[in-house]
Amino acid sequence: MTESSMKKLASTLLDAITDKDPLVQEQVCSALCSLGEVRPVETLRACEEYLRQHDKLVHPYRAAVLRAMERVLSSRASELDKDTASTIILLASNEMTKTKDLVWDWQQAASGVLVAVGRQFISKVMEELLRRLHPGTLPHCAVLHTLASLSVANAFGVVPFLPSVLSSLLPVLGMAKQDTVRVAFCSALQRFSEGALEYLANLDRAPDPTVRKDAFATDIFSAYDVLFHQWLQSREAKLRLAVVEALGPMSHLLPSERLEEQLPKLLPGILALYKKHAETFYLSKSLGQILEAAVSVGSRTLETQLDALLAALHSQICVPVESSSPLVMSNQKEVLRCFTVLACSSPDRLLAFLLPRLDTSNERTRVGTLQVVRHVINSAAAQMEDKKPFILSSMRLPLLDTNSKVKRAVVQVISAMAHHGYLEQPGGEAMIEYIVQQCALPPEQEPEKPGPGSKDPKADSVRAISVRTLYLVSTTVDRMSHVLWPYLLQFLIPVRFTGALTPLCRSLVHLAQKRQEAGADAFLIQYNAHASLPSPYAVTGRLLVVSSSPYLGDGRGVAALHLLSVLHPNIHPLLGQHWETTVPLLLGYLDEHTEETLLQEEWEEKLLMFLRDTLAIISDNAWICQLSLELCRQLPCYDEAPQEKNFLYKCIGTTLGAASSKEVVRKHLQELLETARYQEEAEREGLACCFGICAISHLEDTLAQLEDFVRSEVFRKSIGILNIFKDRSENEVEKVKSALILCYGHVAARAPRELVLAKVESDILRNICQHFNTKDPALKLCLVQSVCMVSRAICSSTQAGSFHFTRKAELVAQMMEFIRAEPPDSLRTPIRKKAMLTCTYLVSVEPALDEQARADVIRGCLHSVMALLPEPKEEDGGFQKSLYLETLHALEDLLTSLLQRNMTPQGLQIMIEHLSPWIKSPRGHERARALGLSALLLRYFLEHLRVSALVPFHNLGLLIGLFSPRCADLWPATRQEAVDCVYSLLYLQLGYEGFSRDYRDDVAERLLSLKDGLVHPDPAILFHTCHSVGQIIAKRLPPDQLISLLLTMFEALGDPEKNCSRAATVMINCLLQERGGVLQEKVPEIVSVLRSKLQEAQGEHVLPAAQHSVYLLATQHCSAVVSSLLGSPLPLDSHACMLWRALAVEPRLAAQVLGLLLEKMSRDVPFKESRAFLLGRTPDRVATLLPLSATCALFEVMSTSAAGPAVLELYPQLFVALLLRVSCTVGVQLPRNLQAQERRGASPALAARNLEPCSSAVDTLRSMLLRSSSEDVVQRMDLEGGWELLRTSAGHEEGAARLARAMAEHAGPRLPLVLKTLACTHSSVYENQRVTTTAFLAELLNSNVANDLMLLDSLLESLAARQKDTCASVRRLVLRGLANLASGCPDKEKMEFRTASIRLFGHLNKVCHGDCEDVFLDQVVGGLAPLLLHLQDPQATVASACRFALRMCGPNLACEELSAAFQKHLQEGRALHFGEFLNTTCKHLMHHFPDLLGRLLTTCLFYFKSSWEDVRAAAPLFTGFLVLHAEPRQQPQVDLDQLISALQILLKDPAPEVRTRAAEALGRLVKLA
Repeated sequence: MTESSMKKLASTLLDAITDKDPLVQEQVCSALCSLGEVRPVETLRACEEYLRQHDKLVHPYRAAVLRAMERVLSSRASELDKDTASTIILLASNEMTKTKDLVWDWQQAASGVLVAVGRQFISKVMEELLRRLHPGTLPHCAVLHTLASLSVANAFGVVPFLPSVLSSLLPVLGMAKQDTVRVAFCSALQRFSEGALEYLANLDRAPDPTVRKDAFATDIFSAYDVLFHQWLQSREAKLRLAVVEALGPMSHLLPSERLEEQLPKLLPGILALYKKHAETFYLSKSLGQILEAAVSVGSRTLETQLDALLAALHSQICVPVESSSPLVMSNQKEVLRCFTVLACSSPDRLLAFLLPRLDTSNERTRVGTLQVVRHVINSAAAQMEDKKPFILSSMRLPLLDTNSKVKRAVVQVISAMAHHGYLEQPGGEAMIEYIVQQCALPPEQEPEKPGPGSKDPKADSVRAISVRTLYLVSTTVDRMSHVLWPYLLQFLIPVRFTGALTPLCRSLVHLAQKRQEAGADAFLIQYNAHASLPSPYAVTGRLLVVSSSPYLGDGRGVAALHLLSVLHPNIHPLLGQHWETTVPLLLGYLDEHTEETLLQEEWEEKLLMFLRDTLAIISDNAWICQLSLELCRQLPCYDEAPQEKNFLYKCIGTTLGAASSKEVVRKHLQELLETARYQEEAEREGLACCFGICAISHLEDTLAQLEDFVRSEVFRKSIGILNIFKDRSENEVEKVKSALILCYGHVAARAPRELVLAKVESDILRNICQHFNTKDPALKLCLVQSVCMVSRAICSSTQAGSFHFTRKAELVAQMMEFIRAEPPDSLRTPIRKKAMLTCTYLVSVEPALDEQARADVIRGCLHSVMALLPEPKEEDGGFQKSLYLETLHALEDLLTSLLQRNMTPQGLQIMIEHLSPWIKSPRGHERARALGLSALLLRYFLEHLRVSALVPFHNLGLLIGLFSPRCADLWPATRQEAVDCVYSLLYLQLGYEGFSRDYRDDVAERLLSLKDGLVHPDPAILFHTCHSVGQIIAKRLPPDQLISLLLTMFEALGDPEKNCSRAATVMINCLLQERGGVLQEKVPEIVSVLRSKLQEAQGEHVLPAAQHSVYLLATQHCSAVVSSLLGSPLPLDSHACMLWRALAVEPRLAAQVLGLLLEKMSRDVPFKESRAFLLGRTPDRVATLLPLSATCALFEVMSTSAAGPAVLELYPQLFVALLLRVSCTVGVQLPRNLQAQERRGASPALAARNLEPCSSAVDTLRSMLLRSSSEDVVQRMDLEGGWELLRTSAGHEEGAARLARAMAEHAGPRLPLVLKTLACTHSSVYENQRVTTTAFLAELLNSNVANDLMLLDSLLESLAARQKDTCASVRRLVLRGLANLASGCPDKEKMEFRTASIRLFGHLNKVCHGDCEDVFLDQVVGGLAPLLLHLQDPQATVASACRFALRMCGPNLACEELSAAFQKHLQEGRALHFGEFLNTTCKHLMHHFPDLLGRLLTTCLFYFKSSWEDVRAAAPLFTGFLVLHAEPRQQPQVDLDQLISALQILLKDPAPEVRTRAAEALGRLVKLA
C-alpha cells in the first residue's frame, strides 16, 4: 500500500469519526485501531494531523480519536521514533490542557495517550508535563492525574523526577480551593508515595540505587501538613477519603521524628472518621499502613493510643460480613492486619483487651473476638507462645455457646491452637472433645440459612468444618499425634458420639498407621494405663455393628472396617494375617456398590461370615464368652437404631453359636428372652434371628430354652402383669407370642435340615399352629412367616422326597383363608405375599393337591393380587412399592410352581384361561399385571419345554391373537410384555416343530429389537412397531393357523381399549399384506366378517382399518373382492360405501377396479321388460341388480380424490360407458323390493343417495367429470340445468347436447379419445344409446373445437354411419349436426420474474454436463456475489430462491468445503447467521479461488448502490471478509483507491448498519499493504 493510499484510508475513517450513531462511531475507532496494528506510525501521524487541522472539532469526537491513538500505542509504542513520539506528546498535552474546565472524557483520553507513550519515552513525557507546571499557578487537574497514572505505570522512570515535581506542586498546594482539585492532588501524592516506596523496595533494579527516603521526606511532610491539618477537616466525604488514602503510603516517607510527633493527632483523626463513613475499607487500609510505619520506627506514642485503637478496630471486626460486599470483606482483612501489627508490638495489652470480651453473650462480639484470637494465634505465634494457658482458659464460656456462628468460630480457633501447640497444654482435651461433639451433630440439625454467595451451605456447616478440622489436625499436625492417640478411642462407644464415628475412625486409622511406622511398642495400647479406654471386645463389637449400615454417616462402614483392620494387634494377636486378607475383600465389595445398589442381607451375611471366621481363628471359649457378654451389654445403645440392633442380635447369635459352653448359651438366651423389647417389630425379628443362628450349633438347647420360657414363671408373670392393663394386655401378649413364633420359624429355617424334619411337626408346628385363630395382624404375619420358613426348610431338605407332610392340606387351606381375609383393593401388610410363598413351597411337597384345590389356589391368589390398586410410585413410599413387587414375585413363583406340575400345552392353556379375564380387563394396571404373568409363564414353559414327538401347537393362532393386540396397550409395560408373549409363542411353535432349545430364529429375534419402539408414546411410532410385529408373526405363523388368528383379531376390533383395537387393525392388515395371497377362498368370509364388525365396532379407527384391509385383499384378489362387495345389499350403507372408496387409494388398483366395474356394468342387460296384464300398455322396464350395483360402486370409487389418476387414465371409457348407462336407464324403474325401501326412507346408516337408475347413472357421470378435473363442465351443466334434462325422457336429447357444448368449451383436449370410443356405439342394440350419442356428436359440430382439434373428419364419418339408422330421432339428429359450427379460446398465467429466474439458474445445474460445464462454471462464478448478497433480499421468496440456487450450484465449484458450507447453512427453514456464513464462504473462496478477488470486489461495488438497505449493508460486509482472508500477493487485483472512494460514499449512507459495515471494511483494507 502506498503512503498516499494509507493516508487516504486513515483520512476517510477520521472524517467519519463525527458520525452521530454511537455504534458506527465505535466501529470507526476499531477500524482506526486495525490500521494502527499494521501501520502504527502512519496511523498516529494521520490522527495527529487530523486533530491539528480540525481545531474546532467538538470534544466528544476528539476524545474518540485520542482513545483510538491510546489503543494503538498500548501495543505499538515501541515502534515510534523520537520525532513522532514528541509530536504525539505535544498533541496530547495540548488536548489535555486546551480548556481549564473539567471535561473528563476528553482529558482522560489525552492523559491515556501520554501514559501509553510514557512507558517508552518517560523523559520526554515528564519534560512536557513539567513544562505544564508553572510556579505560583495551580496545575491543570489532568496534569496531576497523568503524573499519578505515570507513577504507577512506570515508577522507575517517574521517581527520579519526583523532587522536581514536588518542588513545583507543594508551593501551590495551599492555593487549591476546589474539592475536585484537592482530590486530584491527594491522588497524585498517594501515587507518588506508592511509586517511591516501590522504587525504594527494589533498589537493586532501580536506575539510580543511591536514592533514599530522605530525598522525599521533607516535601512529603509539607504535603502531609496541608492534607491532614486543613483538607481532612473538609465536609466533603470524597475529599476526606482521598486524604486518608494518601496519608497511608505517605506515612512511610515521613521523617521518623515527624511521624512520632504526629501520631497523637493522626491516629485519633483517622479513628474519628470511622463514625462518618459507611465504607471503611480505605480507612482501615490507611490505618494499617500508618501502624506499620509507626512500629517500623519503634514509636512509643503508640502505647498511649492503644486502647482507642483496639476499641475502634474491635468494633469494625464485629460488623457482620456480607460475602456479597467485596469492600466489607476487604475491610475485615485490613482490620485483622492492624491487629497483627498490634499483636507483634503489644501482645499483653491486646490479650487484656480481647480475652474478657469472650465472656460476653453477644453473638457479634464473641464471634468477632474469636476471629481476632484465631488470627493473632496464627500471625503472632512467637508473641503468643507464653500466653497459651490464658488463652485456653478464656475459651471456657465460648465452648458452651450453642450459636452456630460462634461454634464455627470456636472450631476455627481450636484448629489454629492445634497447629501452634495449645492442645498439648492442660485443658487441651476439652478442646478435642468439643471438636468431636461438633462432628457428631446430625446434619438435619443445622438451622443456618446459606448466605447469598454460598454455593453449598453444607460445606460451611459447623459439622462439616469440625470434620475437616479433626482430620487435618490428625494428619497434618505431627505434634498432635501423641495427644490424640489413643485418646480418641474413648469416643467410639458412647452413643452421643455416634454421628462422629466416620471422622473419628479416619483420624484413628491415620494415627494408628503412624504409630505402627514408629514401632510395635508405640502402637500397642496399655489398657491398664488408660482406664477410660474401651476394651478390645467393646471396640470389636461396636465397629462391626456400625459397619452393617456402611453408608450412613458419610460412609462409616469403610472407616470402621479400616480401623478394625489396623487395630488387630490390640484386638487379638492371632487375627493379623486373616484380617489383612478378608477386610480388603469387604472394602472392595462396598466400593463396587452404592447405598442404592447394596443388598443389605447379603452385606450382613458377609459381616457375619467375617465374625464366624474370626471366632474360629481365635478359638478361645473365654474370649468368645467375653465378647458375647459385651455384645449383650451394648444392646441398649441401639434402641434408636433398629436395623443395627437387629444386626447386633445376629452377631450375638453367631457368637453364642461359636461358644462351647452350653450353660453360657442357655443363660444368655434366657436373658435375651427376658429383656427383649417385644413392642418393637425390628427387635422381635432380631431376637428370632439370634435364636435361629444359635440353633445352627445348639438346636436342642435353643428349642429347650424356648419351651422353658413359655412354661416359666417369668412368661406367665409378664402376662399376668399385662392383664392388669385391660386396654393394653391383649396386644402386648400377642407381641410376645409373635416373637416366640418367629423364633420357632427361624430355628426351622437355620438349623441343620437332617435334624429339623424330626422336630417339625412334634416340636415346632405344634407351638405355631395353636395360634391360627388370632385376629391380630402382627401375630398373623408372624404365623405366616414362620410357616413359610418351616415349609421352605422341608422343601430344601435332601429327604423331602420321602417326607409325607400330613399337615399340608390344612396349611394350604389356612394360607388361602389368610389371603382371602386381606382387603382386595389395597396392600397393607406382607401377609398375602408370605402366604403365597408358603403355598409355593407346599405345592412341591407330597401329597399332591387335587385339581379343585389347585384351581382354588390359582383363582384366589390371582384375585388377591390382580384387583389391587395400581402399583405405588416411589414418592408414595418406598416400602409400599417394595411390598407390591415382592407380592407380585410371590404370585409369579406360585404360578410357575403350579405350571411345573403340568408342563403340557393343556396345562399352559389352563393357566392362560385363568389369566384371560384379567388380560381383557378395562383397568390398565390389571392388564399390565396379567400380561406380565403371562409372559413369565410362557418363558418358563419355553425354558422347560421337552418335546418327545413332533406335534402341532393347535392353539398358537388363538394365543397370538389374544396377546398381539396388547402391543399397543396404553400402558408401556403391557406393550413390552405382549411382545415377550408373542416371542415365546413363536419359539414354542419352533420347539414343537423340532428345533432345538438353543436355536435362534433371525425373524423371531427381531421382536426384541422392536421393544424400544413400544416405549415411545408417539402413536405413529407405536403403530409402526405393531406393524413390524405383525410382519414377524406373518412370516412364522403356520398356514393352518392363519384364519384362526385373523378371526381372533377380528374379535379384538371390538376391544374397549381403543389402542388395542387399533393395533388389531394394523396387524390384520399386515397379515393380509404378507399372507393374503393364500386367502382367495376365504375372501367372501373375510369381507362378510369385516362388514359385520363394522356394524358392531364403535371406534372411529375401525372403519379406516377395514378400508385398508379390503384394499390389501383387493391388491391380491381384486376380482374376488369386487364380486364380494357387489353382493352388498342396495341401497349401499355408509360402511359399504367406505369400503368401495378404499379401493381407490392407489391409482393402479383403482384403474383395475374401475375396469372390473365397467365390465360388470356392461355384462348384464341394463333392464328387463315385463309385459302388462292388459293389452295396449307399454311394458315396464325394471333395472337389473348387477349393473345398478356396479353403477353405485363406480360412484363411490370415483367420489374419493385419490381416484383422480385412475379416472384420468380411463377417461374415455368411463365417460362413454356412463353416458350410455344414462341413456339406457331413462324411464327404467327400480325392482319392487328396492322401491319399498325407497318409500320407507333410508336408515341413518345408509348412504343418502337417490337409487333411481337414471339418477344414479347421472350422478355417477357427474362425479366422474369432477374427479377428472372437468369441474367447468359440471358447473356449466349445473347452470344450464343439463343434468335434470338428462334424467327425463322429454329433455334427454337436449341434455346430451348441452353436455357436448360444455365438453367442447371446457374439455376439448379430452374429446379425440372420447370420440374414438364412441365410434363403435352407432351399432348399439339399444335405441336410446344411439339417440344419445348422436345428439352428443351433432352438438360438437356446433363448436370450433372440431376444427381446432382436427376432429371434423372423424365427426362427419361417425354421423355418416348413422344416416341410415332405423330410428327417426337418430337420423334427425344427424341432419342437425351437419348444420352446426362453434369456437373457443385459452387462458395463460404469469409468474414472479426474479424468483423464477434465480430458481431456473439453480435448476440449470442439473442439465449442464459435458462440454457446457466450463461455460456454466463461469456463469456460476459470475453469479456467486449477487446470489450471496441477495440472501439479504427484503423479499423472502427471492432470498429463498438464492438459498436454493447456491445449494444447487455449490457442487459445480469443485470445492468440497464451500459446497458443504452451502448445504449446512442454507437449508430451507433454518435460521441463517449471515455474518458467520459469509465469513466462512470468503475464507474458502480466497483459499481455493485467490484469482477471483478482483472480480468479486468489482461486483460488490455495483451493489454499494443497491436500493435495498440490507443488500447495501451486505456488500461492504462481503468486501471486508474477502479482504480479511486475502493474501498480500493478491493486492494487484484490487483498485484500492476506487474501493476506498466507494466505501467513503457508503460512510454517508442514511442507514447506520451500512455505515458500520463500511467502516469495518475500511479497517480491513490495511491488510493489502
